[in-house]
Amino acid sequence: MLNKWIAPITLATLTLLTSNVIASEEQPHRYLIKNVNVFDGSDKLIPNQDVLIEGNLIKQISENITAEKETEIIEGDNKTLSPGFIAVHEHIIGQMSFGDIFTTDTRFAAYVASSTVNTYLMNGYTALRDVAGNTFSLKKAIDEGYVTGPRIYPSGPMITQTSGHADHRHASDGSNVNGNGTWDPMVRNGDMVIADGVPQVLKAVRESLRQGATQIKIAVGGGTGSYADPLDVIEFTPEEIRAAVSAASDWGTYVLAHVYNSDGIRRAVDNGVKSIEHANLIDEKTLRYMKKNDVWLSPQVSVYTFIPKGYTEDQAKKHRAAYAGLDNLFSTAKKIGYKKIAFGSDIITDPAAIERINEEFVHRTKWFSNAEIMQQATANSAALLALSGKRNPYPHPMGVIKVGAYADLLIIDGNPLEDISILTKPKQNLKMIMKDGVIYKNTL
Repeated sequence: MLNKWIAPITLATLTLLTSNVIASEEQPHRYLIKNVNVFDGSDKLIPNQDVLIEGNLIKQISENITAEKETEIIEGDNKTLSPGFIAVHEHIIGQMSFGDIFTTDTRFAAYVASSTVNTYLMNGYTALRDVAGNTFSLKKAIDEGYVTGPRIYPSGPMITQTSGHADHRHASDGSNVNGNGTWDPMVRNGDMVIADGVPQVLKAVRESLRQGATQIKIAVGGGTGSYADPLDVIEFTPEEIRAAVSAASDWGTYVLAHVYNSDGIRRAVDNGVKSIEHANLIDEKTLRYMKKNDVWLSPQVSVYTFIPKGYTEDQAKKHRAAYAGLDNLFSTAKKIGYKKIAFGSDIITDPAAIERINEEFVHRTKWFSNAEIMQQATANSAALLALSGKRNPYPHPMGVIKVGAYADLLIIDGNPLEDISILTKPKQNLKMIMKDGVIYKNTL
């Protein structure tokens, strides 16, 4: 008779316990950030706000939010709440000397990169667009929680022509036209691709998309770090550029282009490129043409403030010429009201410089207000990332503090709209770093 009652009671108890466990597992973690001054992209902070985070998204923003049960409270203490920073021209794989870059194996590069992405995150960067490198596995490792770092939008290998910006062969390496040439390790490791003619360009783009590229990078002009191409040259024919754009468009995404000079920029824009990287030597007519065609300008300053380790004198000369063009670029952009300006550093070959990446904020103050720079590093760069469309691996809004956006947030000690230099001391002034609703630093 006793067994008659035990069985139903035991079953009911197990059902209740199982239901509670499932409910507990399904209930997302909640944080309530109290009393912060919110940066929303304008030139003034919104004071005395509370922000409720549920799971990995922002749930509510207002004054005096009441905490529900099992909500973790974070006292903001009248500090600044900002979206996480976004840098859109980064070289995660390239933070080692030129000697190591061209001689190392993929495993060493991966170990260095896993440290590099943590440095980015601790400087406040919750998303990066990598613009030349085999970072597909690193992105996956971060997304799956094996490595700590920002969200990565990988371009895969930079695609260039023979003699172009990614062709780092020396004279002794010979020519691949007659079959006697060799490719450097960056090509063999999937960080760069040499493609000539429409069929090879199509294949290179499709191969990157197959591996998970969220956008495609090509080089349509000379560079400071390459050996063979002066800054004034144009690379890729219009047909080759259109082929890259067409293949990317078929996958619902876009093409960005490395180029300094006006002729190369105009050719890129004419053939569908949506983001111009660098543009240091552009003239006003071409910049206006970019603006008319709704093209993003993705400039950098930090990398030009030093000569990258391992540069030859010829490379250093080109680098100084690129630096000299920045004042005209930014002054003209301000003059014509160019708004689609993104944020990035282009730092390469120097892990110590990555530690100082936030100096980019200060470098830009010569031309832009603190609010403009903060907007470039948040909402502007997020809008550029969103051009990846159907290939966007992170579909919710970034770079903003609004309901439904990713909880990629920073609590800053001080007001960067008044003194943006406080961002150059992230260990001291970034009190909380949250990415995807997970706290990676909290010294409040």
